[in-house]
Amino acid sequence: MARAQQRFDFSLADSLVAEAGGVPQAALHTDVNAICHAFEAVRPIAARLGVQPPRPGLAGLAYVHASTLGAQVTIQPDAPEPRIAPCIRGRQDIDLLEEPRDYLSCPLVSQRLRLVGELLERCPDARTGIGHDFEGPVTTAVLLMGPDFFLLPYEDPARARRLLALCVRSALNYRGALHGHAGQALSPGPCSLPDDFAGIFSPDKFREFVLPAWNMMYEGLSATQRSLHSELLREEHMSLLVEAQIGFYDPGVDQYLSPEALKRSCPTLFSLRIRPADVCALSAAELVGMYEHYASFSPQHIQFGLERLADEQKVVALLKVARRLARPG
Repeated sequence: MARAQQRFDFSLADSLVAEAGGVPQAALHTDVNAICHAFEAVRPIAARLGVQPPRPGLAGLAYVHASTLGAQVTIQPDAPEPRIAPCIRGRQDIDLLEEPRDYLSCPLVSQRLRLVGELLERCPDARTGIGHDFEGPVTTAVLLMGPDFFLLPYEDPARARRLLALCVRSALNYRGALHGHAGQALSPGPCSLPDDFAGIFSPDKFREFVLPAWNMMYEGLSATQRSLHSELLREEHMSLLVEAQIGFYDPGVDQYLSPEALKRSCPTLFSLRIRPADVCALSAAELVGMYEHYASFSPQHIQFGLERLADEQKVVALLKVARRLARPG
């Protein structure tokens, strides 16, 4: 009997691009010259690994939508990742929160659109994205309110529902504004929802607050197939994926779900990920063993990447085993 093929996803991280170019990682958010230089510098690494070089583009940013609702995003030159500060100080602020009249004129949106325009003049094949289209409703609510949101469904359920509904509605409208600006039509199709903080809630509150918000989001996206990325779910949440009609689940670096737990309890297709911390800490032989172990659970795909130059030879070993297991048996 032929062995099943094990698919994999490999990526070169923003941190690796910045290190290859000798520029601060924050510059990939703000400096077109640094972006062009760094992405050119990473091309020889991609060639050595036998992978396609990443197209130039702004560094990934998950906070752009939340910034349009008032959350303050700060990009500091000496910090590898942007920081975000909530805008909801008290529950009554939820009653005053409104969508902007023009999403494209919001400061962070307009700044990043301008940078993309400059980048396209230098590199016509550059990526045009200014960040993730959205985060899931629970994660957006936490970005806007901070950890106080985790108490809101218990202490003020009406406001919790109101905030989640606003997070959904504004995410859909923000996405529509971006796609309209790019001249891209929105049509039904497969959709993935990232909502890392959803797993903070126990299954009963999850069913009461999270599932309705997810359904609103997927329906608003006209999702023909539903995928989910969420990193704090537990095994007791797995049956809720059926109620949410999830067809594929990416646990990311979920600390609560081992491959064994996913194989035992996940009712849908799932992926597994070799974490950056594993690539940093383990030897090449240990990483190959981990990959082969993960493959024994038949995930839809195994994800890994290169985040720093020092780990290149370890990733060479991982790519070798990944390619071997991806060939027909």
